[in-house]
Amino acid sequence: MSLTNEITTVMESLDQLPAALLATILTKLDVSSICSVASTCTVFKACAQHILSFIPSFHLLETAPSMELLRPLLPPNPWLKTMKVNCGRLDDSAIQILLQPSLHELCMLNCADFSGKLLSEIGGRCKDLRSLCLGSVAEKRGRAIHISDLEELLSGCTHLEALVLMFDVSFSLRHDFARVWALASEKLTSLEIGYVSSVMVTELLSPNFELPQSANRIQPSILPNIHKLSLSIDYITDAMVGTISKGLTSLTHLDLRDAPLIEPRVTFDLTNSGLQLINQHGKLKHLSLVRSQEFLFTYFKRVNDLGLLLLADKCEKMESIFLSGFCRVTDTGFKTILHSCSTLYKLRVSHGTQLTDLVFHDISATSLSLTHVSLRRCTLLTNHAVTNLASNKDLKVLDLRDCRNLGNEALRAIGNLHNLKTLLLDGSDISDLGLSYLRPRVISSLITLSVRGCKKLTDKCISALFDGSSKLALQELDLSNLPNLSDNGVLLLARSRIPLLELRMRQCPRIGDTSVVVLASMLVDEERWHGNCLRLLDLFNCGGITVVAFRWLKKPYFPRLRWLGVTGCVNRDTVDALARSRPFLHVSCHGEELGAEQWDTGDDFHMHDYDEMDELEQWLQEGDYESGDEEMVEAENVAEAVE
Repeated sequence: MSLTNEITTVMESLDQLPAALLATILTKLDVSSICSVASTCTVFKACAQHILSFIPSFHLLETAPSMELLRPLLPPNPWLKTMKVNCGRLDDSAIQILLQPSLHELCMLNCADFSGKLLSEIGGRCKDLRSLCLGSVAEKRGRAIHISDLEELLSGCTHLEALVLMFDVSFSLRHDFARVWALASEKLTSLEIGYVSSVMVTELLSPNFELPQSANRIQPSILPNIHKLSLSIDYITDAMVGTISKGLTSLTHLDLRDAPLIEPRVTFDLTNSGLQLINQHGKLKHLSLVRSQEFLFTYFKRVNDLGLLLLADKCEKMESIFLSGFCRVTDTGFKTILHSCSTLYKLRVSHGTQLTDLVFHDISATSLSLTHVSLRRCTLLTNHAVTNLASNKDLKVLDLRDCRNLGNEALRAIGNLHNLKTLLLDGSDISDLGLSYLRPRVISSLITLSVRGCKKLTDKCISALFDGSSKLALQELDLSNLPNLSDNGVLLLARSRIPLLELRMRQCPRIGDTSVVVLASMLVDEERWHGNCLRLLDLFNCGGITVVAFRWLKKPYFPRLRWLGVTGCVNRDTVDALARSRPFLHVSCHGEELGAEQWDTGDDFHMHDYDEMDELEQWLQEGDYESGDEEMVEAENVAEAVE
């Protein structure tokens, strides 16, 4: 039977299936997969159009759809409860399509081209919202948010339980700010704000700050039921910490992050006295205090060991602690936290400039059962600290980035952590031999591994890790900034058939076109197509990448690729043509990190949960490998002529 007859027979068989059965099957898929299936035949297309009018959830975060693509995907749907959309290519004209009255959960990221109208329209249209997340609203030049927009949002969404506003909300006078937030739902238990001044927060929650009201009206309580508060602010101060701790009586999670533009004065800084004010009601379980060096190399210079001793007295029930920028705290202070918080399972310290091995010398004598440990940029740590930490056999996440004194002996100890899922070793002094210690017990459980900037590693590190291993769970691998990694190493990686989702090899001078060809031709197993697993490939500033590699980045190769990092100067026309031929592919030419959430600081533990998305079947059915690539072919010909 010819291929044409086989396809005709299949189509006729599909026509005979009950529409309800097909609809039930398709509702099990995510939106992107439904679109891919719809492109294969008229039966599935009709079925997809039908089910998009009653599916309960609509998630499209990995790609930024245009208005033309979004419109047919979002017909009126009274059963739609959850929507998550990347709005990077949308503006106010999409409001009517996106904001459906039935929604209970709404997440809109990259809303830079929207104005404050988005907030007011949400308050007017989505009265039943329980959870709302908005990112980067009105950040594009010419867009603005008015206090009335926020007022309509808070007064209209009276059932909100979780609110995330990842943008600057300090766009009003301080008096108006308090008045508007008094309108927030009493059901609100979780609040995250992208930026607000510490003075506004202090006055908002201060019992002495009165709102304008009639003489016979009782002063309302602002944010009375907040359990989780996460704020990015200008300065973390004693006054603000004290006001939050006293005013929010149900607080269990407190996450404060500042990024000073100038060195803080004593009245605008955190001191030992401020730490003593934390957790006045004894309910706090998760605490994060971070001073970012985004604008200025500065630290919490007015906090020392005494401050952590005072904090430890009130934090014996703490489960998670993140301290960053405490440059005057020594082993004594950090050790007090470990020995006082018996239920602690997540410890994160960044820029601990005086933290040494002694903190973990007798950790095995404590009752701690740590599962997450991050000691990023704690440069005094050596192999001995890791050896002692490894007594916590339940460790799942270990972040030792920029601990440059760690070597192979640390890896020997880590090699006994059979439950480890994430291991970050950037900038350490490990070698190929050290990585071989991970192979017997650890490599089979790892999901994320980063050895970025470990200069001693060569192509042999791939064999050291993966030779003889099978059924690996590894999804994310970072081999960036390895001067001795070459195309031969990538060939070894391809032969291992690991179904990687993310591969970073930025700034590797010996990586070239051959690596791209190898990855594009890679078979994960006999039943899967070439190169079909990778969602992210970062080749920025790799010395051997030329225009030849771009021929292997076209359809049908890398069908699931969503993020690609390259050097724009390879040939700008070729890069632009690739981006146009693959509209769902985010092509970066400026060296920014790929794949992380917009407000991800790089310090947070994260693992992506990827849904299945099969575009390859769509391309095979359409049979138009070449039609979408004419621009690229023309650009390549021009580039070759110039060369």
